[in-house]
Amino acid sequence: MNFSEWIQTLVLAMIQGLSEFLPISSSAHLILPAQLLAWPDQGLAFDVGVHLGTLAAVVIYFRQDLWCMFHAWLASLRGQQSPEGRLSWWVIIGTLPAVLAGALFVSAIEHWGRSILIIASTTLIFGALMGWADWRRQEYRSLQDVGLKDALWIGLAQAISLIPGTSRSGVTISAALMLGLDRTSAARFSFLLSIPVTFGACVMMGARVQSGVSILPWEMLIVGALVAGISAWTCIHLFLKWIAQIGMMPFVIYRLGLGLILLWIYFFFA
Repeated sequence: MNFSEWIQTLVLAMIQGLSEFLPISSSAHLILPAQLLAWPDQGLAFDVGVHLGTLAAVVIYFRQDLWCMFHAWLASLRGQQSPEGRLSWWVIIGTLPAVLAGALFVSAIEHWGRSILIIASTTLIFGALMGWADWRRQEYRSLQDVGLKDALWIGLAQAISLIPGTSRSGVTISAALMLGLDRTSAARFSFLLSIPVTFGACVMMGARVQSGVSILPWEMLIVGALVAGISAWTCIHLFLKWIAQIGMMPFVIYRLGLGLILLWIYFFFA
């Protein structure tokens, strides 16, 4: 354990926390330090730790909403309907496409999807799609107007985000905007939809970590999880605060630039 390992842990954890919820693709950002600075893979245990940090961040941020939704969902099982109860069901239904896609295609994605060329291409393509969705948005519906059709379409978009470089938040917010939701509602539903998927990813990765085996010491894993969680919570707070004013275009421009940088790395350095 040395100073450079601490720097790598802190930087990668912060990148994971920020890029997990901003529509800029975490996989595209995590590949840059490895390519430009020749940083080694931190290991699966590190991935589990930082994902647990981001999961804790979104759960803590939406804790009151989640508490109300959970009680309303239980009430819906007894036949008592409410907006919060319906929203709970839409989150559950919206998660199913990603679960199915993960079960069917996770091996293929892990084998073929880590190419810089694929990540660069998806960063550019879905960045342009995000810009089109934000430009053509109508914003005549709120979070309470979300229905079964919306949950399925946004859930299908989330399933597509299993392809590295797509950006889960970017593609789900884009789908919500194309369905008429306002920017804030689109972002909130995207973040709520991330909770079961992130939890499932943690369980899946955790099951593959051999007991007691880790490249990094436990104190680094804990610090990495904390840094990822704090940066993710800050990101969620600021994004929801500013999204109605700044829109998606700053992230679109950023993604297009990032995609071009990745193509440059692929053709001249990879």
